[in-house]
Amino acid sequence: MSEDMQKQIIKSGGGGFFQDISTRIKLIIRLMRDKRVSFLLKILPLSTLVYLVIPEFMPVIDDALIMWLGTYLFVELCPDEIVEEHLRVLQKKLASGSNQPAPEEPTVVDAEYREVDETKP
Repeated sequence: MSEDMQKQIIKSGGGGFFQDISTRIKLIIRLMRDKRVSFLLKILPLSTLVYLVIPEFMPVIDDALIMWLGTYLFVELCPDEIVEEHLRVLQKKLASGSNQPAPEEPTVVDAEYREVDETKP
């Protein structure tokens, strides 16, 4: 992820530390649901959750460090365009002050039409 995108994440909420964490968690959830993100990348945040629940599998390392590293690497290794897309949606939600899902972009339907003369039987 580019340095500009990292600054966007930090600046996006303007609500401070907890707003940044909330935005980061929402971004990770959106990326986990996105089919364009590699399954192998999705193992990173899942493995950090497993470590959090069952820490005996790894040597003693600070839990916060493991959580930060796993989530940081996940977002960094996801394709930039996908991260930017989800980040834009989250920023729109923050700007609108709404917790409701952002409206989907309008669907464009490519079609042809013909006029029907109703006076002819």
